[in-house]
Amino acid sequence: MARFRRLEVLTKIEEIGLIPVFFTPDEEKAKGILKACAKGGALCVEMTNRGDRAIEIFKTLEEYARTEFPDVILGVGSVVDAPTAALYIAYGANFVVGPVLDEETAILCNKRKIPYSPGCGSASEIHRAEALGVEICKIFPGAQVGGPGFVKAIRGPCPWTSIMPTGGVSPTRESLTEWFDAGVTAVGIGSKLVTKELLERGDFEALAEKIEDTIKLIKEIRKR
Repeated sequence: MARFRRLEVLTKIEEIGLIPVFFTPDEEKAKGILKACAKGGALCVEMTNRGDRAIEIFKTLEEYARTEFPDVILGVGSVVDAPTAALYIAYGANFVVGPVLDEETAILCNKRKIPYSPGCGSASEIHRAEALGVEICKIFPGAQVGGPGFVKAIRGPCPWTSIMPTGGVSPTRESLTEWFDAGVTAVGIGSKLVTKELLERGDFEALAEKIEDTIKLIKEIRKR
């Protein structure tokens, strides 16, 4: 079961503002990524449900987090149905993220008090997600849905809505400024943060530095 209460998870996501997103079939590299996230200050980490043995990698990673980095909040992404969500929750997922809004998954997560962030691409989808108990709506793919302009347009009539874009977010001052000025609660960043080149080199120190720099940028932008 989850190690963190729903309110703790949601508060930490908003506080930090960044969720690194990744998948690798290599257990040691997965541990290296999680360690880099912890060292860089990204305490909310999303491992996506992609590729063979993803559930086994997640199980190993959550056990590693429990013993070595107990402050790290590990969640699962790319979940499109309730049975898959249930499997990951059984192995300790602290939050569930998906590319689509799936009502059965929303109900399951709400029953278990697990934060669920489904992918939404319209005002109606966001409205439905919130009616199902979603606190932070993911917009995906962020750039194609409409980018920062979409977020600003949604939050005009619905200022209570919390949005987390994934896809179309870069760990640069320009990109982060556009998104946070539009009113996002947090951002999810995948391959532009946890890059293929860094993983191939196994340079987890550089990854930790990149994550730390990104979080510092977010803090600076929010203070303006």
